[in-house]
Amino acid sequence: MVPKPGDSGDTGAADDADDVGAANVADDAEDTGDANADDADDATSPPETPVVLFDGVCNLCNGVIQFLIPRDPEGRLKYAALQSEPGQALLERHDFPTEEFDSFVLVEGDRTYTKSGAAIRIAELLGWPYRIAGIGRIVPRPIRDRLYEFVADNRYDWFGRKDQCMVPDEDVSDRFLS
Repeated sequence: MVPKPGDSGDTGAADDADDVGAANVADDAEDTGDANADDADDATSPPETPVVLFDGVCNLCNGVIQFLIPRDPEGRLKYAALQSEPGQALLERHDFPTEEFDSFVLVEGDRTYTKSGAAIRIAELLGWPYRIAGIGRIVPRPIRDRLYEFVADNRYDWFGRKDQCMVPDEDVSDRFLS
């Protein structure tokens, strides 16, 4: 993984004990890319910037995005609703289901992170003090993901849902894939 400008180069993912390849969607990180890098302008090519895929109609998910944006003033993260065309293309490219998908996903180059692994990696990308969330990896992934799934299964009941995906404010619209 190539460090981004201004990044210390310590991404945490390469040495992560949870990084076991593309065999399981629940893995913290998956290498699901293909060898064709010539399609840099193609919506399905690996994004240069990490992309957070989220449920665009979920109030909790939208709240998380609203939390992340001001904590990432350099705009290191990009965003796309799972229901959007870019979101669907990235899900397809990484062999995730495009319907009834109840996890947010972090796509970082050819690597993907889901569930608790995505939450931890996003916190690491935000830097200090959020990076400390990496300590969550001491909890076995099946336990972390069970808690994540419990919240995901109840998110509409607890937080509600929108009729349509959120429309970003003009000042941050460049952070959303369209």
